[in-house]
Amino acid sequence: MTAAPVVDVHELRKVYRTGTSGPLGPRRNEFVAVAGATFQVAAGECLGIVGESGSGKSTTARMLAGLERPTAGTISVLGTDRSRPARRAAERHLRGGQLQMVFQDPYTSLDPRQTARDTIDETLRLHTRLSRAERADRVSEIAASVGLDQRQAHALPAGLSGGQRQRVAIARALAADPRVIVLDEAVSALDVSIQAQILNLLADIRDATGVAYLFITHDLAVVRHMADRVLVLKEGHIVEQGPTAKVLDHPEHPYTQRLRESVPARGTP
Repeated sequence: MTAAPVVDVHELRKVYRTGTSGPLGPRRNEFVAVAGATFQVAAGECLGIVGESGSGKSTTARMLAGLERPTAGTISVLGTDRSRPARRAAERHLRGGQLQMVFQDPYTSLDPRQTARDTIDETLRLHTRLSRAERADRVSEIAASVGLDQRQAHALPAGLSGGQRQRVAIARALAADPRVIVLDEAVSALDVSIQAQILNLLADIRDATGVAYLFITHDLAVVRHMADRVLVLKEGHIVEQGPTAKVLDHPEHPYTQRLRESVPARGTP
């Protein structure tokens, strides 16, 4: 029997409506950010979602995380419907324990007044019943697992490099022990050498925990390194999806072909 997917998205749609005034009176405009996306993610799988700026990648990520409300369609994570906002704190905590998100800019997503240890501990207090002493041990364990040393763990975000701050953001997500992590351009702000370190760290975490990733990115090299399957978005529409090697090496849709051709060849200045 095939295991149920940890993420099941059906006909997901997001429309932004704005009002403008004109010579004939008020006029309503619509912008379709996501137009009927359907996809699934299996336990332990990494699904890459790629496309140019404005393709709907980040909007899809934000809907999965509950930061945007879908206009239509359904989102299910571990069998729990997330198509509408959580009504109670208990439901928000349940959702947070199922799915966490790592953002592009860790400096703005982290509390500047909290050390790395405090950030991890806060998540543990929300999502576990560990005692203070047990939490302290778990904080040390999680910090070490993402490569933060004692000095870094006791530092505020301002005292950390971009790569170290992203390690804190990943540690915060891991503290909830989620089955799914959404990474929205999580390495795009890092230089190449630090990016490689974070990607290897994420691969090691997936191997150790079995967590599933939704990797939102415009970087096809990152997708090739991380993703089992890839989904290509263009103006809110899924134009192609399938195993990563097949889609990237033998793209069928003209848009995917253009994305592939835009990647500089090795040795290109």
